[in-house]
Amino acid sequence: MRILIADDEANIRKVLSKTLEREGYDVVAVRDGQEALEVIQHRNVEDDPIGVVVTDMRMPRLDGLGLLGKLRETHAELPVILITAHGTVDTAVSALKQGAFDYITKPFDQTEMLQVIRKATAARELGVGDARSRAGAKTRLVGESSAMRQILTIVERVADTPSTVLITGESGTGKELVARALHEGSSRKDRPFITVNCAAIPKDLMESELFGHERGAFTGATTSKPGRFELADTGTLFLDEIGEIQPEMQVKLLRALQESEFERVGGIKTLRVDVRLIAATNRDLAQAISEGKFREDLFYRLNVVPIALPPLRDRLNDIDLLVEHFIAKYNTRLNRNVKGMSREALDRLRDYPWPGNIRELENIIERTVLFSDSEVLQERDLPPELAARTRVFQMRTPEPPAAGEGSPATPRTGSLDMKEVVKQATIELEKDLIQRALAETGGNVTHAARRLKISRKSLQNKMKELGLREEGDGKASRDDDEEEEG
Repeated sequence: MRILIADDEANIRKVLSKTLEREGYDVVAVRDGQEALEVIQHRNVEDDPIGVVVTDMRMPRLDGLGLLGKLRETHAELPVILITAHGTVDTAVSALKQGAFDYITKPFDQTEMLQVIRKATAARELGVGDARSRAGAKTRLVGESSAMRQILTIVERVADTPSTVLITGESGTGKELVARALHEGSSRKDRPFITVNCAAIPKDLMESELFGHERGAFTGATTSKPGRFELADTGTLFLDEIGEIQPEMQVKLLRALQESEFERVGGIKTLRVDVRLIAATNRDLAQAISEGKFREDLFYRLNVVPIALPPLRDRLNDIDLLVEHFIAKYNTRLNRNVKGMSREALDRLRDYPWPGNIRELENIIERTVLFSDSEVLQERDLPPELAARTRVFQMRTPEPPAAGEGSPATPRTGSLDMKEVVKQATIELEKDLIQRALAETGGNVTHAARRLKISRKSLQNKMKELGLREEGDGKASRDDDEEEEG
């Protein structure tokens, strides 16, 4: 993961850079927010993106808050961490409500700083996080399929109520978009919308993340800090991946939901808040309950209004509208003028099983709009691996039974179900892409990782998982060593 540090003090840049490099991060350091914007734009074009931004609050030309505002407009997925002096903590808390991921105070404690960085990188790697504030933007739920019409009806009916909502669905189906639509359709729309990705928070930090902490409550707690419940007061709190919360924390969360009160970690004062809660998960909570991993009473407290989002493969009729929506979005963001997509290209998209759902579709449209020179996107403009994955999927899909062998509702013994087909196709694709990247970079793991847009460590782990370490390890290691020496 590549970290961008923006600070006008050379000593701060040096100390932060050395600390993060020792932890294995790649670091880019600049002097102000304007330089930070230029670096982010350049590296995104060069397929070498910044993963997390750490910025000082006060800098010349463009300060931390100004940088945050611009990034919320152009790179909303980027977690932004603010460095602030004690006298400006209130401003930092306000920035959290505007979409900052977190803040650290000067003089910063190394343990606290690394904890915040790890939390931000985990959120970024998951592709979601609480850095996605879209102040002033209207969330649009796209779709005309019967499943989406039902969801739109539910959202419209329950948006302006205090009822807790539980959104379920596979990863990438748009759970956060539904949560934002509920918030924007309520009387709380001008109040904070605070999100927490529970899968990105280490379990020993979850209580502090939700309820805040007092100074000295634990190692690294150099100042008091409000939790997400406090930040969301009078607004909406969205707990994404709530199925990942540990059982011991579920008890405290249940009490906060039932009583609307809690104490900070290390504190004795009871705090009361007015928060509308929306939760989401891609896990089967009923199964988690039966396995003793999720409290039944918490489930019923959350499941007041259930909204189940269908996977994209079950709403293929919405692909045309989604493609139109994403082309318009990335025309604006990338300053392009794509008019649409050909029928052949759309047919190719409908032939694909979409294991990554809408998030995967959006990523493919962004990439296609960025690299295509066509006014109307053609089938040849789509990423080549899309066609490869489609072919693998089609090859692995069982043939219909012959006459007398049963109907489609009773498949033949040994046929693969949808999840297994997608899993196997994904494994084969990953292996093929890694082998191709290694071949194109002469076996250099670092360069191959950059080409694949993942960290070197992630690539090494994936190679080991797929049994590719012996195949490219020797030469890759030598090349990387030579690169570092040079």
